[in-house]
Amino acid sequence: MPDEEKLESSSAAGFVPPKSRLSARSVWGQLSEEVDTTVGSLPLLACCFATGLTDGTLYNAYGTFVSMQTGNTVFVALGTSGQNSRPYGWARSLCSIGCFTIGCLAFSRFHKLIGGGRLRRTLFSSFVVQTICVVIAAAIIQTGIVDGTYPSRRDPADVDFVELVPIALLSFQAAGQIVNSRGLGVSEVPTVVITSLLCDLVSDERILDPLRKNVKRNRRAVAFVLTLLGAICGGWISKATGAVQPSLWFVAAIKAMITLSWLLLRRAN
Repeated sequence: MPDEEKLESSSAAGFVPPKSRLSARSVWGQLSEEVDTTVGSLPLLACCFATGLTDGTLYNAYGTFVSMQTGNTVFVALGTSGQNSRPYGWARSLCSIGCFTIGCLAFSRFHKLIGGGRLRRTLFSSFVVQTICVVIAAAIIQTGIVDGTYPSRRDPADVDFVELVPIALLSFQAAGQIVNSRGLGVSEVPTVVITSLLCDLVSDERILDPLRKNVKRNRRAVAFVLTLLGAICGGWISKATGAVQPSLWFVAAIKAMITLSWLLLRRAN
């Protein structure tokens, strides 16, 4: 096959051949490119699976979510009347809400500082931070600093506030996902919210359009399914292994692959 045809076929698949890319522009120039949102939505869909996997695991182990803050808000509210099912369960949920909020603020300001949410360098650096946060959280549990057994062997009345550390890290990094989806202009895949996603999906006037005629509907449907599958996998993995950390290492691997993908995805025209 001629070289021109090879380049065209690679570009059509969403990736640019490394040699031609590096020979055409500097590394900084490559990092300053905007990512094509058509293929840029794919890593965000992978984030939906990671969200389900993380929350499906963490809720079972520590009684709180790290991505979906609606449930945490209800847990905090129930805690005011002493009806939270776990001792100081409201504190875990409040920690998650606070760190998620701080994460949204930090990631959004960081994106603005380095040039905008659609730039390759913004997406790459954001996911580097997210991956590091997940790795640290998994390592803390793996080393036994925080109890990672499932179901926990501790007395339910025994409260370990060190658990707030991985919860804080995972909640902070989860905020990066939704900030990335907004910055990239793919708000139909928020990655951490199901309620609004389902509303937008079923209220779409073009919901019955042919498969190739309604891309946003397709993304919403896939995002919902992947989040559900991630949560199912999280439950089964923690049940099969009797531990929290295997799921978190899996999430870290997903995040690392997504991080690298931002360097390879096709640039915007």
